[in-house]
Amino acid sequence: KAMQELGMQGGVFSIQVTPDSTTTFLPQGTDHVEFMVSANPGQPLKPLTKVASGGELSRISLAIQIIAAQKLTLPALIFDEVDTGIGGGIAEVVGTQLRALSHNRQVLCVTHLPQVASQAHQHYLISKSKEKASTSTNIRQLSHPDRVKEIARMIGGIEITEATSALAEEMLHKE
Repeated sequence: KAMQELGMQGGVFSIQVTPDSTTTFLPQGTDHVEFMVSANPGQPLKPLTKVASGGELSRISLAIQIIAAQKLTLPALIFDEVDTGIGGGIAEVVGTQLRALSHNRQVLCVTHLPQVASQAHQHYLISKSKEKASTSTNIRQLSHPDRVKEIARMIGGIEITEATSALAEEMLHKE
């Protein structure tokens, strides 16, 4: 169900557990566990590591984390570019899912997608400064006007136009 909500209609996820009685007991057990997936209707289940694209891996990973977070009481979740390989409407769904997760826990998410960033309660800009002999990382919380500028930059690139600014403002008001 979580895969369907993340734009993988018809996708199936299964966990294959194969007992190995020939192995001695190890800290991780004696079973061989493999995630199996069929990302498209009518396709047979195959090992996740062999058939999933980057975007599919991101969405399946997010689906697993969403389900786990509903069952466990975790004070914080950290997502580092969980939206890699996706865009458009699916990115908006991912942003909405991350925002829903934040209702009862802290969610930190690194993203390059305006559809995801616009869903945040707080928005921080992380940047690097390079000198000849050193590199430093900076982080700054964005005010609402700065968020509009940053979302517009994420949408349109270097030149921020009235149209990209208007779209950024619209995206931020969807909260």
